Amino acid sequence: MIDFIKGTLLIGSALFMLLASVGLLRLPDLLTRMHATTKAAALGVILVMLATAMHFAEVGIVARSFAIIVFILMTAPVAAHVIGRAGYFVGSKLWSGTVKDELRPNYDPLTHALKSGRETQENAKRQPRESDPD
Repeated sequence: MIDFIKGTLLIGSALFMLLASVGLLRLPDLLTRMHATTKAAALGVILVMLATAMHFAEVGIVARSFAIIVFILMTAPVAAHVIGRAGYFVGSKLWSGTVKDELRPNYDPLTHALKSGRETQENAKRQPRESDPD
């Protein structure tokens, strides 16, 4: 029974990783590609780690497997966000079917300044401080 579960986890992980690679090839722009690869590949790695933990069934390996799962869950979305935002800032073209671009009104491509969206023209002005050099 354990072998069937391990096999199912491994086949599922292979399918999710295949889905991630197909998404990387088929999707039209950087942001949608990042979305597909992050979600599917992270789930694929998680399923492999679960199968590894079940196969070896030793405390040290199970602990490492779960530590890897937690690490993937914490870092994959953050890395995808940072890479996607960097791609946006360097001018990567969005897909023509993109419905909403929330950064456009808040990002100045000439100065690379990004406002929070809550700023008004008045409070976006820099106020000099006493500690500023003249």
